[in-house]
Amino acid sequence: MYYLTTALFFPPVSQTNSTGILALGGDLSTDRLQLAYRNGIFPWFEDGEPITWWSPNPRMVLFLDELIVSKSMRNILNRNIFKVTFNQNFRDVISNCQNIKRDGQNGTWITNDMIEAYCSLHELGVAKSVEVWQDDELVGGLYGIDLGHVFCGESMFSKVSNASKVGFIALVSHLKKENYKLLDCQVYNPHLESLGCREIEREDFMKILKNK
Repeated sequence: MYYLTTALFFPPVSQTNSTGILALGGDLSTDRLQLAYRNGIFPWFEDGEPITWWSPNPRMVLFLDELIVSKSMRNILNRNIFKVTFNQNFRDVISNCQNIKRDGQNGTWITNDMIEAYCSLHELGVAKSVEVWQDDELVGGLYGIDLGHVFCGESMFSKVSNASKVGFIALVSHLKKENYKLLDCQVYNPHLESLGCREIEREDFMKILKNK
């Protein structure tokens, strides 16, 4: 495992250990975060822990044509229960992702420092958000890093049933129209699998990431 200094550097992802951890330390500067995402690396840690940089193998991704929209979900979309916007309330979205309670989790990996770092990336046009509204109330959304051909999803939240799914589906539709190659979902979970995401080898992910 590599220990980062103040130098703006990451070792190659081939040096990642079996748990998916590549390096510890460094900072959450906009330059370092952008360098990380361009090289298939992302931060994931909790308050009180050192900054931990990951590049898991396998990698959970969505090939955009493989999105699964269930019949019941199509019915919800057709009823226009929700309104979706893009990049209108980034800070509110990431703050809700921090505060939402999740099954099996006692806390959150979205620290206050991380919120400030990603809000700075949003000001640069790199971090982007999807907002889902119901009766003018923000009820769901997601955010991530936009690399121009790959969108790296970071976190979702939902205050009412299906709100985050609506946001996810809207994002995929937008990415398809803009000819993106992939939605990076980082690590496996069954919810993502139900939407059509699947695991691929890190080497294959890196080829797509580097081939603009």
